[in-house]
Amino acid sequence: MRNTETKIKYLTQNEAIALFNSIESLNSSHSLRDLAIFRLAYRCGLRASEISLLKLEDYNINKGEIYCKRLKGSNNNTIRLDEKTKHILNKYIQKNGISSTSEILFKSQKNKPISRQTLNYLMKKYCSLANIEDKSKHHFHALKHTTAVHLAECDMDIKELQWWLGHKSVSNTEIYFQFTTKQQEKMYAKLEGKTEIV
Repeated sequence: MRNTETKIKYLTQNEAIALFNSIESLNSSHSLRDLAIFRLAYRCGLRASEISLLKLEDYNINKGEIYCKRLKGSNNNTIRLDEKTKHILNKYIQKNGISSTSEILFKSQKNKPISRQTLNYLMKKYCSLANIEDKSKHHFHALKHTTAVHLAECDMDIKELQWWLGHKSVSNTEIYFQFTTKQQEKMYAKLEGKTEIV
């Protein structure tokens, strides 16, 4: 049984916005790649190791959907991208001349699949630029937790979130339905104007 008191590390809505702004504003030679990586990871709830697996063949450019190969016993699924992520990914693919369907989408400078170490380094770098002070959030995996919490706060129900994240067991999803401040406010709002419960 998972301990419901487990503290997961995730970015608030404002911190996530600051993170993406820090990537866009840096304007380095890798900014477009990094922005595509971080937006995909956030949209789909992908682990660092799952980002490195992505190939061009996994992306349906016409439908704007990405096939997510999940690891650690999770279920693979296909996620539709939002317009901004789709635009950035398309621009990145075009700029880098990625045309072979079997080609890895995100590579290191050594032309190998981008590593977990590199992604963790980038997370630390951009969190620092975004002035996110809590160092425990400076890990790439915090993006997956961020996706889950933000979706839970948007009223996605537990079965929908389970599918989105590829969890085989709903017990792995329950942790994201702890009462955050935003969820508590929604709960109290439901009681406004109702008969008091004795």
